[in-house]
Amino acid sequence: MKGKVSILKRKYPFELNDHPVKEGLIAFAIVFLILFLLQPFGISEYAGNKFLVSLAFGLVTFVCCLAMDYCIEVPLHEHVKTWRIWHQALTVFVEILIIGLCNFLMACILFQYPMELAAGLEMVYFTILIGLIYTVLSTSISYHQYVRKQLDALLEKTTQEQEGVQVKLHDHRIRGNDLCLPLNDLLYIEAQKNNVAVFFVRDGQLNRNEIQSTLTSVLNDLKDYPNIFQCHRSFVVNLNSITSAKGNSNGYTLELGGGLATVPVSRSFVPKLKSYVI
Repeated sequence: MKGKVSILKRKYPFELNDHPVKEGLIAFAIVFLILFLLQPFGISEYAGNKFLVSLAFGLVTFVCCLAMDYCIEVPLHEHVKTWRIWHQALTVFVEILIIGLCNFLMACILFQYPMELAAGLEMVYFTILIGLIYTVLSTSISYHQYVRKQLDALLEKTTQEQEGVQVKLHDHRIRGNDLCLPLNDLLYIEAQKNNVAVFFVRDGQLNRNEIQSTLTSVLNDLKDYPNIFQCHRSFVVNLNSITSAKGNSNGYTLELGGGLATVPVSRSFVPKLKSYVI
């Protein structure tokens, strides 16, 4: 239960909707197509023009979406300093509820239904089901697009800033040779018993060099570079080298160098990873 509550308190990473008309039109199209093609709520038995009836319900949905954006979400965003997941979930639920009630009133007018509580609850129930499917799909797509955009921007910025920067990783053996390499070539570093293995790109190929050191010492060598991130108790990764990230709050797998290597992100380091891009 505690984990679920913490998820709801996380920052919701999206700005205020800049395209309310576009979002409203998408909702209109979804409602119209579902009603016209599947013909639920007695539409299949309606003797009149089913196309116009479906269109009317879609228009009601469109108007409700616009009203919700301009009358509720905009004022809320102006007064809430940090918009969190529970804020977003609540506003989406209220929007779906309003759409369901308005469509119920429309059904009563068109089909001459009695305004009974049971019929109203049934309409709201099916509206919530449809709305939740749309919300989950659109939020998931938007989330991945946002994270990908933020990550690309981060990598482009740090890669340009560190072009030509050389780093030195100290080898603590008595006659050990310190490892020097361009920062942008570094992929990741893995702890292996008493040594660390440094993986980097050279001539488009994955290379490995082992030195006697610890991750703590390596992180100290690289402390001036914000794109160096410890993602696991045994791994340190160069954020510039990430080409994709897959997973959830329990852990991620990072693909580096366009598929040259993959490294894990353990659960305890996921929030810090997200903080780079959200």
